[in-house]
Amino acid sequence: MKITYHIEDLPNDIKFAGSIAVDTEAMGLNVNRDRLCLVQISDPEQNVHLIHFKADSKYNATNLKRIMNDPTLLKIFHFARFDVMMIQAYLKTQVRSVYCTKIASYLTRTYTNRHSLKDLCKELLGVDLSKTEQTSDWGADILRPEQMEYASTDVIHLHQLKDKLDILLKRENRTEIARNCFEFLNTRALLDILGMVDEDIFAHSLGSKTRI
Repeated sequence: MKITYHIEDLPNDIKFAGSIAVDTEAMGLNVNRDRLCLVQISDPEQNVHLIHFKADSKYNATNLKRIMNDPTLLKIFHFARFDVMMIQAYLKTQVRSVYCTKIASYLTRTYTNRHSLKDLCKELLGVDLSKTEQTSDWGADILRPEQMEYASTDVIHLHQLKDKLDILLKRENRTEIARNCFEFLNTRALLDILGMVDEDIFAHSLGSKTRI
């Protein structure tokens, strides 16, 4: 694993092809309160790029926005709903061509309720991830080496997880429904930004059980 640190944006000369793994770190989980602090990107060879946004950032990350909006480049996330929401809210761009390992896990690993990244890496890859830095201060002006390593390990396994989950999606005949879920994620993120986090807009009436 090779880690490269950037402030505010990626350099002009960095190119990606095929697919990248993406994750974000924020001050918390409330998009209207907690700012985006870090975007992590890994290519299939585990070359990791950390893009750090400080407290006074204007989020004018032209190169990063271009990559997120590129329909020819697949972006692999775990729990893409949150990451896509943060990118939409702060970078003001949609994330095109999305794959979410958590959704793929929900659709295939129906024998368990354990769908965290740590659980997936343990079962499917035999990798035991450390979550020690998960709740550390991502808003700091200077990230500690431990934070950088933690952020990197959250993306370097996503390509392998996708390969494993694709096999399960095909086996269970759920590839198409997964693809449809992935395509809906930008809309789901926008609903979250609008504050419609828990409402089921497909229900007969909000706050009651759906009647068919």
